[in-house]
Amino acid sequence: MTKNPTHTRTIGHYINGKHATGINARFGEVYNPATGEITAHLSMASADETRAAIEAAQAAFPAWSATPALKRARIMFKFKALLDEHANDLAKAISLEHGKTISDARGEVTRGIEVVEFACGMPHLLKGDFNEQVGTGIDTYSMRQPLGVVAGITPFNFPIMVPLWMIPMALATGNTFVLKPSEKTPSASLMLADLLAEAGLPTGVFNLVNGDKEAVDVLLSDKRIQAISFVGSTPIAEYIYTTGTKNGKRVQALGGAKNHLVVMPDADVDQVADALIGAGYGSAGERCMAISVAVTVGDVADGLVAKLKEKVKDITIDQGLNEKADMGPLVTPQHFAKVKEYVDLGVTEGAKLAIDGRGYSHAGHEKGFFLAPCLFDHVKPDMRIYKEEIFGPVLAIVRAASFEEALSLINDHEFGNGTAIFTRDGEVAREFTHRVQAGMVGVNVAIPVPIAFHSFGGWKRSLFGDHHIYGTEGLRFYTRLKTTTSRWPSASKAAGAEFVMPTMK
Repeated sequence: MTKNPTHTRTIGHYINGKHATGINARFGEVYNPATGEITAHLSMASADETRAAIEAAQAAFPAWSATPALKRARIMFKFKALLDEHANDLAKAISLEHGKTISDARGEVTRGIEVVEFACGMPHLLKGDFNEQVGTGIDTYSMRQPLGVVAGITPFNFPIMVPLWMIPMALATGNTFVLKPSEKTPSASLMLADLLAEAGLPTGVFNLVNGDKEAVDVLLSDKRIQAISFVGSTPIAEYIYTTGTKNGKRVQALGGAKNHLVVMPDADVDQVADALIGAGYGSAGERCMAISVAVTVGDVADGLVAKLKEKVKDITIDQGLNEKADMGPLVTPQHFAKVKEYVDLGVTEGAKLAIDGRGYSHAGHEKGFFLAPCLFDHVKPDMRIYKEEIFGPVLAIVRAASFEEALSLINDHEFGNGTAIFTRDGEVAREFTHRVQAGMVGVNVAIPVPIAFHSFGGWKRSLFGDHHIYGTEGLRFYTRLKTTTSRWPSASKAAGAEFVMPTMK
């Protein structure tokens, strides 16, 4: 942590409609992963600055929640148009700080925009229920109302898409918002503040603080925060959930993953290899929906490993702004070192390193955080490289004798985020989707990320809380239900005092 940065560019916060450089003496380092250079210093929000953001959101809530849903939706429509207009700028900002390829970054922006499109339909989605004459002269109706000030804590690997899983859903339902993005990739998320303001969002409705645990702990403890949305690693997700709920908050905390892809004997090996190349090594494996384990059933493993060795040679590794690049660097030197240590560990544990990407050096970017694809074969379930989330371009092959053994591997794992099966047998696919213990399932689809009008979320220790994120689950998370029972009797029909439990007659 830097105390007195000398770099000319400092990244701050967005509070009550204004950009602020920050008053805290602590600063983090923001890298260009392709060059290894520090490109900016990030002001870490103090507890007081975080409270100021909450105060701004609290002050803006009464007017915003009273704004008709149709007017809120019109702002979302304008916001969506601005996101479309600035999609390339957002993608470039993502690539420069995360390292993912520019084409992948554009895809991230598109998937985020899809949630904004869904939120534009909020006037319809917020419609309640009405029952006339549930009793004589009595009607009952229900409505969904916003919670108040809500907060989002988002990860480094999707600095636009994941905030957009939260922000439009929260705002369109009438809440005000405080975002704490990852300190590793802050610039793209901060750009959203300006686009929301340009779309007509009133001052104070959206606020952003950059920082670390000091800011997070304020969000988790301040009584004005009604709900917390989080995406990140499982240990932090569990901390967010236990701390937030202890303080009376509604919490959805999405954690880590170890996504398995089952390869049945009847699967097309070329299709499977292509799917694993993209799902395992795309975005340098820094995706919570990346496939990190391929479970081969029967005798398909040798042929699949041979295909993967062939296809890995065709992967273009380069800095993210190269339009022809398939894969870029890892996000920070610390994360690079962590992933490399896992590869070293796998060798020590006895797995066969069929493809070793540790020695890769990119010409002209020798100081960048590049790690080429790695492939382990003969991985066993008791190995740490199988049990733990690596979050890098490391794919493990686990050999299973039968479908039942493959299914048990997935169901016995502590994570249950996403999974997939490749087969031509519809009966096997149906059995798999019915019995597998994971929140998102793909059939001949390696990365089954649900579209915006469904919802995203895992099972087991991949999700803490009762709600998945965005879609109709997001609507429920950011609102609470109120039911009214009414009658309008005339004075002549007054029945007098009633002392028993009311029933409808």
